Amino acid sequence: MTHTTPDRRARLDNGGRAPWHPLAREAFDRALDDGWADPRRLHAEGRRAAALLDGAREAVAAALGARTEEVHLTPTHTASLHTAVAALAGGRARVGRRVVVGAVERAAVLHAAEHGGLEREVVGVDRAGRVDAVAMSDAVARPGVALAALQLANGEVGTRQPVAAVHEAARAVGVPLLVDAGASVGHDAVPTTWDALAADPADWGGGPGVGVLAVRSRVRRRSPFPEDPDPWAPGGVSVPAAFAAAVALQAVLADREAEDARRRALVERVRARVAEIPDVEVVGDPVDRLPHVVTFSFLYVDGEALLTDLDREGIAVGSGSACTSSTLEPSHVLAAMGVLTHGNVRVALDRSTSEADVDRLLDALPGAVARVRATLGVQGL
Repeated sequence: MTHTTPDRRARLDNGGRAPWHPLAREAFDRALDDGWADPRRLHAEGRRAAALLDGAREAVAAALGARTEEVHLTPTHTASLHTAVAALAGGRARVGRRVVVGAVERAAVLHAAEHGGLEREVVGVDRAGRVDAVAMSDAVARPGVALAALQLANGEVGTRQPVAAVHEAARAVGVPLLVDAGASVGHDAVPTTWDALAADPADWGGGPGVGVLAVRSRVRRRSPFPEDPDPWAPGGVSVPAAFAAAVALQAVLADREAEDARRRALVERVRARVAEIPDVEVVGDPVDRLPHVVTFSFLYVDGEALLTDLDREGIAVGSGSACTSSTLEPSHVLAAMGVLTHGNVRVALDRSTSEADVDRLLDALPGAVARVRATLGVQGL
């Protein structure tokens, strides 16, 4: 069958790297003129750059419910997570080397939790992808725990995590809790129940090139880096990227509630229509979830082939499954949930996503699934 790509593509793979918010583009361009210099220099150009950087940190701190001095800017979200695990666990090295994590944490957290002599303890999740709060609280309370890490919500399936309950248990025994809010900030309410929090500007339309790491002043830490004026981001970060990220965050928070309602309605439409296709599993909590993410998996379907078929139709979607010829590895999130891991499609809606974009996906999906199944010799489903 010949596929044609329409002039307008439906971009429905916005998780972790959303299109730039228009105001972020404007802010970035403006900061190129005033923020190109090294903000650590004492001349006028350096002071202007420092003022932009300080303003960005102040704006992000206000959005997170933190003090400005508690907010640090890093090169990427992954760098924020790696640095937080190393620094916070290092600050409690005398207590122990164990890091307690949820089974569906981002790979950056899972890998950091067993790096540099740390010991990783993984707590399981249910079929919705939610960590067992009691089990994690019990694990955190055992001797030898240096750090606990739990995402605010899972960016692959959308399920929110019991952060408040785990934070209460961790505080009772003096264990800091690192919260990965990379999929949540800009889309969902951010609680104050954290000791360290990482956020990802690229996910809310702030553009790549900067990450956010907030650490409460009361938390012990030890920098994993050699001596540097900035122990969280040696060498500093891009001032234009930081300024654009802060401007975008203020913009998306201004209409978050309206966007929440609009995108939740679109996700409900996707969940209902996709469920009509034979041999499909729609995963993640149907209610207690992020407003813009929905994931589903098809039996008898190769995920890579399905994404390629939809791409030819001008529809870009993501996949939580890494079942490709290069890795042959299923998504660790879906595997931990005990749900179908292959034939997976993840849809993450941006503020620019329209009803027409969603309808194009829903109209094209049954035919795409049937074509992929036919290539595998599966007929009549």
